[in-house]
Amino acid sequence: MSSTTVLTDAQRLVADRVITSLAGPDAALRADQETAVATLSTPGSRALVVQATGWGKSAVYWAATAVIRAAGGGPTLIVSPLLSLMRDQVAAAGRAGLAAATVNSANIDEWAAVEGDLLSGRLDVLLVSPERLANPGFGARVLSALAGKLGLVVIDEAHAISDWGHDFRPDYRRVSDVLQNLNPQTSVLATTATANERVTDDVAAQLGEATLVLRGPLARKSLHLNVVDGLSPIQRYGWVTQEMPFLPGSGIVYVLTVADADRLVTAIRSVWGDEYPVAAYTGQLPANERHGLEDALLSNKVKALVATSALGMGFDKPDLGFVVHVGAPPSPVSYYQQVGRAGRALDEAVVVLLASALDDAIWEHFATATIPDPKRMSRLLDAMNDAGGPLSVISLESETGIRRGKVELMLKQLAVDGVVERTAEGWLATGKPWTYDAAHYGGVLEVRRREADIMRAFVRGEKCLMRLLTESLDDPAAADCGRCSVCRGELTPGLNARPNVETVATISAVLRTDAQAYAPRKMWPPKGTFSRGGRISAELAAEPGRVLAFADAPQWGDVLTGAKRGDTAARERLAESAVAVLGDWGRRGGMRPDSIVSLDLQGGTIAADLAERLRTVGRRPGSQFGVVPGPIPGREATSGVEATYWSDHLGPTPSDVAGRSVLLVVDETTTGWAVTLAAAALRDVGASAVLPLVIHQTV
Repeated sequence: MSSTTVLTDAQRLVADRVITSLAGPDAALRADQETAVATLSTPGSRALVVQATGWGKSAVYWAATAVIRAAGGGPTLIVSPLLSLMRDQVAAAGRAGLAAATVNSANIDEWAAVEGDLLSGRLDVLLVSPERLANPGFGARVLSALAGKLGLVVIDEAHAISDWGHDFRPDYRRVSDVLQNLNPQTSVLATTATANERVTDDVAAQLGEATLVLRGPLARKSLHLNVVDGLSPIQRYGWVTQEMPFLPGSGIVYVLTVADADRLVTAIRSVWGDEYPVAAYTGQLPANERHGLEDALLSNKVKALVATSALGMGFDKPDLGFVVHVGAPPSPVSYYQQVGRAGRALDEAVVVLLASALDDAIWEHFATATIPDPKRMSRLLDAMNDAGGPLSVISLESETGIRRGKVELMLKQLAVDGVVERTAEGWLATGKPWTYDAAHYGGVLEVRRREADIMRAFVRGEKCLMRLLTESLDDPAAADCGRCSVCRGELTPGLNARPNVETVATISAVLRTDAQAYAPRKMWPPKGTFSRGGRISAELAAEPGRVLAFADAPQWGDVLTGAKRGDTAARERLAESAVAVLGDWGRRGGMRPDSIVSLDLQGGTIAADLAERLRTVGRRPGSQFGVVPGPIPGREATSGVEATYWSDHLGPTPSDVAGRSVLLVVDETTTGWAVTLAAAALRDVGASAVLPLVIHQTV
């Protein structure tokens, strides 16, 4: 195919109108931006743009869309990973004079109108998620109708289509299906800020041999990178809490889990007041709440959002003053992508990584989580082939003994290879064989572990922090920045290396009384995998309960470890927190138990000891729930296997609970099946209600 790197005068007028609408009357296309737009204006061209965050990659596809549409070409399809990114892009397209819309899970009521506008030609741009591409109904209805009519396809955050990339998503490989069915005259643009040479080569190969690759320097001169190492998990919370008011402007504090986001917001407010302007942002929030929080940060109505990676790609606040990470991402590439949110339109922005020895285990999890297990894949495919028809995910869990979340991931991976397909009735094997590419996946795992080694070097400060990040992206312009904590030999002025003891003590005490809700199970395991099935009846179900320590809650680290060892002082602190939690629970409308029953699932006495202390304080009777010894099912056991185990191994059931509401004190659970079966057993012998109090819920 042929392409040009120079715009015609007519094309330049169109492109300039877009750029000035987006960036002001004096704005103009950069040289590489013009090269990309000119290339894409030639039908059938392919381009991959790898440039730093804030460079203006979106300006390329808005200008190219306008030029193509002005010449009578078809609309643009943008494959975009996040709802927040789509919302911003629809607004940006409008400023550029383009009619844009999105089809996603948050606007179902608008789908029909959007699709009608697209097929009638009234829409210039349609934004979809990779998951939407994987939907068979959408593919049949919309993509088939657009076959041969698209002017441009844009793959945003294109590193996600490569399993060599730091953020590989199986659904993103559906883009390849779209590309194969394109009219040869449709141009394709892929953009990313986070692709090293290997990922760049992989993405370019997927686009086609004649792909133009435009790659620029990736260092960000405004960023002052810092590492604070050697803090315990609760000290990291203390550092963020202590330093928050003194960080410049408004910003983002990245955490690894939803629970961390909620806990850290509570910690900050415990010191600076209940109205202090911080909020938790996670993927579990409804779309309208996420949008409201994004707007609050954009308008500086909050000091910070404490966020999971759900607030990442595509969030654009040019004056974001700081980014802090409580725990390091598993890849220098993903870290670069997240810190790139800061300082786009500022001369200086502060970036801080609060590292921890615990990060190693998290990195290893992410390194291996998406590597397929050939034995499990064979088991899944055997079940599908034996069925002779479509099966649901629930049915496949039942047939294979593989947990549901893992089944869903495996199906996505197999669908990428065309081995299975999703129909309206369920998942179906296509008959295409699947083979485990050991060399390929071994290479992927090696790359991910090498990236974890780079993060270890980053934490140790082996060289300039910006150089380490840009070298990991194979940037030939990588150089010492002169601004980071390694180059300066100290943290950015104004930052402290350690939180004070009083701050840590304050937030620890508050967080240990801030229990999480425990949601009882509502359904028995899938039919055929357990002796009972369907919905758990109200006569057998547990009530909503409380969890003292959820997952690796930092405020509980030393206390929980000591209490499990039998340390008297630690168990006393555990009891004090439990009394406070129960008091707050009662004030919020919780039932007051008539009896307290303990259940030690892990073979110790921590639940029995706590229950005895609570009986003394509350002057309540009670007893212990028996457990028959046996090898407890591992984490990979299905719901049916685990529920059957606890059905067989709980007992004898306390008999003195008839007509009483029971506080069930449990030492530790992950899935809650033991709690579910114990509650049902207590209700069977006459308990009027069962309220779980779980000391430690693991994940």
